[in-house]
Amino acid sequence: MQRLTNHQKSFSDGVEHRLEQLAARADWEMACIEAEAPVWLKKPEADAHYNVVIVGGGLNGLSAAFALRRRGIEGVLVIDQAEAGCEGPWITSARMKTLRSPKTLAGPDFGIPSLSPRAWYEAVHGEETFAGLEKIGREDWMRYMLWFRKASGVTVYNRTRLEAVAEAESGVRLTISGAAPVPREITTRRLIMANGMDGCGGPYVPDNVQALAKAFWTHSAEAADDSHLKGKDVIVLGSATSSFDWAVTALEAGARRVTMVARAKGLACTEALAWTNFPGYLGSFAELPDDEKWRFSRHYYDLKVPPTQDQYDRATSCANFVMELGSGVASLAIEDGRIRAETKNGIIAADHILLGTGYGVDFSMRPELAGLVGRFARWQDRYAPPDGEDCQTVLQAPYLGRTFELTPMDAVRDQWVSRIHMFNGGAVPSLGPISNGITGVKYGIARIADGMTRAFFLEDAAQFREELAHYREQHFNPRDRISA
Repeated sequence: MQRLTNHQKSFSDGVEHRLEQLAARADWEMACIEAEAPVWLKKPEADAHYNVVIVGGGLNGLSAAFALRRRGIEGVLVIDQAEAGCEGPWITSARMKTLRSPKTLAGPDFGIPSLSPRAWYEAVHGEETFAGLEKIGREDWMRYMLWFRKASGVTVYNRTRLEAVAEAESGVRLTISGAAPVPREITTRRLIMANGMDGCGGPYVPDNVQALAKAFWTHSAEAADDSHLKGKDVIVLGSATSSFDWAVTALEAGARRVTMVARAKGLACTEALAWTNFPGYLGSFAELPDDEKWRFSRHYYDLKVPPTQDQYDRATSCANFVMELGSGVASLAIEDGRIRAETKNGIIAADHILLGTGYGVDFSMRPELAGLVGRFARWQDRYAPPDGEDCQTVLQAPYLGRTFELTPMDAVRDQWVSRIHMFNGGAVPSLGPISNGITGVKYGIARIADGMTRAFFLEDAAQFREELAHYREQHFNPRDRISA
């Protein structure tokens, strides 16, 4: 077992002390601005009943849980299928060195300075280090998320999985498995799916790749030991940022040759999220009419995510890296234990294919949501695009309400599905990029928290009116000085 030196131990102890002070400062800041409302919605009395269940303990899940706590809502259960410290992609499937977003963006802190990524980073590494930093490393981001979870008081039950959803009286019935100390069947008034970029589907794998044995390909969403790429000839599909992550990973793992094959004739150079990062767009996109949402979304998805400059420079500095743009794979076959790929430019022989092909929206790909297929509306069910303005990414996406809720296909039969909120990557066409990364999450947090608050109050308005009718707490004492 590796032992810490006295210097390392002193540094570690110093960091822990600074982080404890930072958490205490955050509590003080919250008290100064009355950031935490008094509890007005208590957990339902039955053990197996909750007000909100949040699936996902990463960025969106922690953000939502913290925001609901600040809105005075109890009875919130957060579950995640991963081990503690492995929520999200940061230290599992992610292969970039740093985050792609600017270091100055706020995260799940919801306006509390001492809970921000910058405050954490400066407490751990120092102000000068942060000043000289370009982007935060993904491992540091995971460490920050774990600290935020503790400092914000959010409890996450790890190694716990949502298996199925079904209708329940005034709520949603959930089938749960795993380590959480809760019954296998629970009921919640609202369900928030904060389960990431692929939360409405899964990794997109082209049909010709899927026809190959799985041993011959890996998608960027997979956590894998990439050491098997050493000495291999590798094809990378796609030319956006995930593909360059793959290219650099393969090259640094010792691949003999890495060939990037993409249909696009040039590389994406414009990051759409940089343009969207202003209050008008992120705060008000959800209020646009469908025609405008459609047009904005088409432009948004037309701008593919470019590689970071660091990714590109590291890949192109290697003589064994080749880009074949304006091409694409026409056919794939296995011959003598190797891949034979026919492209527009000829034949490539390879040992493995690495996919940077993104994600598809398809609830049937997620067993826990498969039962919802046909019960909620997609964009293609509610909107007919003008001729020549097709965009399959948007058409397949769920058509969501103002607070991320699914829209029932049949308003009577399927009304219960409106209690399921997709606070994940599938919400972008309906609400804008406020639930698919760090850039817009502060707007998504406010929308999901305010939406839950409004929904619960309206549902329970009669009960609160009754409470007001019987409210007699004394705030003034006339001291028997009033004459008859």
